[in-house]
Amino acid sequence: MADRVGEGHDHHRTGFGPTTVGSARVAVAVELGAARAAVTWHERTTRRDAWRWLPAEHRAAHLLDAARAYLQADDPASAGRALVDAERTAPAEVRHRPAARSVLAQVVRDPHAPATIVQLALALGVT
Repeated sequence: MADRVGEGHDHHRTGFGPTTVGSARVAVAVELGAARAAVTWHERTTRRDAWRWLPAEHRAAHLLDAARAYLQADDPASAGRALVDAERTAPAEVRHRPAARSVLAQVVRDPHAPATIVQLALALGVT
């Protein structure tokens, strides 16, 4: 159905389309523990032109799901990049969501955590 609606044809402002369906698939795959599928869907979703059209809060929430997927896939560096992107996109989504703080706490424990993640964790009091 999303393909039939297409990208950029949100006449009723529902936010429904292929990009939002891809984002939902990431969230579901993460919840099911299907990390590789979640990462694949994330990469496909963010390559779409319509990704930029989503509200900042939606993009940040998606990036938090992607960070969880990367952690499940044992890729803390990519999880850290997703967190930094989410924080740049919509800081409140990272600063005030318990799930984001939990992911941040996991990423910052990695000995190779980038300085930006360490700084973010320190700023938020996450250890």
